[in-house]
Amino acid sequence: MPHYSSSVSSSREDDTATPLIDNFSRRITYLRLSVTDRCDLRCRYCCPESGIPLVPHDQILTYEEFERLVGIFASLGVSKVRLTGGEPFARRGLLDFVKKLKAIQGVRHLFLTTNGVQAGKYLDTLIEAGVDGINLSLDTLDAARYKMITRRDRLPDVLRTLYGAIERNIPVKVNSVVTDDTRDEELVTLVGLSVDNPITVRFIEQMPFSGADRIVQHDNGSLLERLRALLPPMTEVKASTPSTSRVFTLPGYRGSVGIIEGNSRHFCKTCNKVRVTATGMLKTCLYDNGSLDLRQLLRSGCDDSDIAAEIIDSVQKSSADGHTAETASRRVSEPSMAGIGG
Repeated sequence: MPHYSSSVSSSREDDTATPLIDNFSRRITYLRLSVTDRCDLRCRYCCPESGIPLVPHDQILTYEEFERLVGIFASLGVSKVRLTGGEPFARRGLLDFVKKLKAIQGVRHLFLTTNGVQAGKYLDTLIEAGVDGINLSLDTLDAARYKMITRRDRLPDVLRTLYGAIERNIPVKVNSVVTDDTRDEELVTLVGLSVDNPITVRFIEQMPFSGADRIVQHDNGSLLERLRALLPPMTEVKASTPSTSRVFTLPGYRGSVGIIEGNSRHFCKTCNKVRVTATGMLKTCLYDNGSLDLRQLLRSGCDDSDIAAEIIDSVQKSSADGHTAETASRRVSEPSMAGIGG
């Protein structure tokens, strides 16, 4: 059985890459790529029970178009790529695409975010393809609650993915959205996964991306203070690179605990990422409406240098923070995170 090793990667950093820097001097080195808006779960904080109107296949970027975009972004200094959805494994041909991405010069780190329903079958292939780690969405270990949150009964499949990844030494971060009705015991139980396993359990503030027909303001309170009251003394780990998460160690734990203040948006000053949706819309902020139609550029005959110039121009018009971007968007309903790219 193959195991994860940092030596899997054969790609190298492109030292000649032109830095991609926005108008607030934030250097963009991280690209989140949503390969599909399809998903096999219906999480309540992400989309309605009926799902979202699916984008026709011809309006979703082909893998070849995504690959071309990653090459362009890599030429601009992006070295980290994360594949998201929807659910990435809901799209056929994903694993071949992963292998091609890791071979692009400049792509040093390739990660994947998954709900874990299907991913367990492909862990060995992900290792062979050079994936550097996975983020696994898991909001509770209670089977009844899991079914209520996701509207599907797939917790056993997700746990097989989790423990299969741990067994293979694949770096794992568990992402858990804290909703209005998340109980203290659920938080403690999830953190318990990191006692004996070298994983990070990260709690995410609920954000207004449920696909609802109106905006719902969530008062997440202080996740940090809530966790401090429930857990042993936590020590914050100083981040060596820009990060949306704050990570803490606990005495006696092999793993760690993190919080992502996506609704509070305390990390905007150091944000180093941009997103491309499944339809090819560039988003310089999670909360904006999209800043550049890359699909139109790709399909209108533009060469790579023209597209790169458009990306640079768009990034240099970024919002100062997520609050500013949300105000400018003037939305009266909530988009679905599945459509944005989680």
